[in-house]
Amino acid sequence: MIDYFTVFTTGGIVLWQKCNEPVPPATVDSLVTDIFIEDRRSAGERISLTKDRYTVKWTTANDFGIIIVAVYQSLLQISFIDELLSSVKKLFTTLYGEELKNKDPEKLPVCKFDDYFAVRYAELESLAAGRKAAEEAVPSSEDFREKFTSNKESDDAPEGPLLAANSETTGDGVKIEKAAVKTPNLSKRGGRRGGRGGIKTRVGRESPFGSSSDEVPAKKSGKKLRKWDTDGSARDISDEEGPLDFSAGDANGDVTAMGKDSDNPLLDDENVESWGSKTKSGDFILKDLSSEINSILATTDSSKTPESMSGATAALASGFGFFRNILGNKVLSEEDLDKALAGMKDHLMKKNVAPEVAQHLCDVVSKSLVGRKTGSWTPIEKTVRAAMEDALRKILTPSTSVDLLHEIQRLKLANPPRPYVISVVGVNGVGKSTNLSKIAFWLLQNNLKLLIAACDTFRSGAVEQLRVHAQNLKKLTEREGGEIELFEKGYGKDAANIARDAITYGRERGFDVVLIDTAGRRHNDTRLMSSLEKFAKYANPDKIVMVGEALVGTDSVQQARNFNAAFGPSRNLDFFLISKCDTVGDMIGSMVNMTYSTGIPVLFVGTGQMYTDLRTLSVSWAVNMLMG
Repeated sequence: MIDYFTVFTTGGIVLWQKCNEPVPPATVDSLVTDIFIEDRRSAGERISLTKDRYTVKWTTANDFGIIIVAVYQSLLQISFIDELLSSVKKLFTTLYGEELKNKDPEKLPVCKFDDYFAVRYAELESLAAGRKAAEEAVPSSEDFREKFTSNKESDDAPEGPLLAANSETTGDGVKIEKAAVKTPNLSKRGGRRGGRGGIKTRVGRESPFGSSSDEVPAKKSGKKLRKWDTDGSARDISDEEGPLDFSAGDANGDVTAMGKDSDNPLLDDENVESWGSKTKSGDFILKDLSSEINSILATTDSSKTPESMSGATAALASGFGFFRNILGNKVLSEEDLDKALAGMKDHLMKKNVAPEVAQHLCDVVSKSLVGRKTGSWTPIEKTVRAAMEDALRKILTPSTSVDLLHEIQRLKLANPPRPYVISVVGVNGVGKSTNLSKIAFWLLQNNLKLLIAACDTFRSGAVEQLRVHAQNLKKLTEREGGEIELFEKGYGKDAANIARDAITYGRERGFDVVLIDTAGRRHNDTRLMSSLEKFAKYANPDKIVMVGEALVGTDSVQQARNFNAAFGPSRNLDFFLISKCDTVGDMIGSMVNMTYSTGIPVLFVGTGQMYTDLRTLSVSWAVNMLMG
């Protein structure tokens, strides 16, 4: 495992970092002070550094002024570290190249980069484990020679490793190994300020790696007005920029969350090719996350072999060390698998898979393997992983096809036509209104006429929130060709009646789709949950979507079961949308929990707060994340 991974500028500003285990500050400080500042490297070369028990490797993107660094324990043999550095370099410069060239690093929307890193790391780890398992599976001639000549071996102790001729050791005990690469230009932005050690963070705070004691803390200033942008970054504003309260509206009475349209990044031109594509029939189809990453990396290195580019075979053999003590070419028994599957269960539970779901998966694997004879030279880890992947894939793969665009078009051609009704439900705070707007934006790419029904008549600001989204989407429809309108009757009204009136309004005025937003409610509150049965009866939606968040963990089992049973004996949920997948890394067990407990598939995943941050679920991506 890599203990620490970071991307920072040649000026010392940390743009993004991933810390799995604490790393001594001196390890990273030695890279900055001993290598870059004191320039202990040969011109035009790439260097790896060893400090204490850690190895530091890095690569640079001189055109963008950034350095990508990985730190891991020297005892570990991470064969894919160079490819990971290259992949991160390609992804980071492709996603944020414009911002880096504009020299505005503090505005980078790097909150989503955790997902890109986790997916790529899991892919490379699986590939490396597969190659290693394949090498270990076939004995070499050296193995047989060693077996039959072991009695002739000398008792002399082997010589220790010699220091390579192209390495040097500094006075601090830092060993430097050299390999050719272009060195970063630290003078491009005027070098570092302050002491020799440490790296400044992206928002100007002192880094935990800072070792300088010469810096004088800045003098505290008075409280300033601060504006939070949609990418999560903050900036101080002056009094001349005006107030932050836009609720009074403009001269025409329009209210926007961001003030002027020119200040609203949600209304910027969206590159739709980055999150979907049109089919030959003209339908706009969303991409999944893994295909997006693969498309970015497609031009990373044209010299890669087909074996390294395709992980279908290699992904079957993972690095679960607790399987390696089981030999191949034998009939497996329950005793052989008990310890291994106990480790597998713990692994899944760390990924937010509920205990009962993890136990079910292990039982399925055990049932499929007990009594089965493994092949000669076939690692048992490959057999067990394949069985677990198959069990996960069966849970996550929908049993029926869900093609919303086809169903919407079918109702448009019906006689008489009627709107397709989609209702969004879920507990409080999971992002129902935000993800409803993402679905709306996707449907607008297909030139559909949408009506949003504001049926959350309880939460303060719920109607205003949808009004802002509708106004933003309406601005976008001027370019895309769709139409959108908000249907609302204020607060304190019965949500079921409003939904029924909205559907009638949509039918009379020729809307293609009615999207119904509902109030959030606790899944264990019987009084609030009971109203959903009346809502389903009055609105009778074509699809009921439950928004569940990836952060909820094992409680997702009960949430899914309670909501699925709340609409009456003859009605259930139709699919899940899992939000906030950009916040949990590879701990996406919630989607397995919800699907297992109800049999309802996951159709969409939310990956951010922009309208384009919606993807269809890639089952292979989810399985790789869970098994990584």
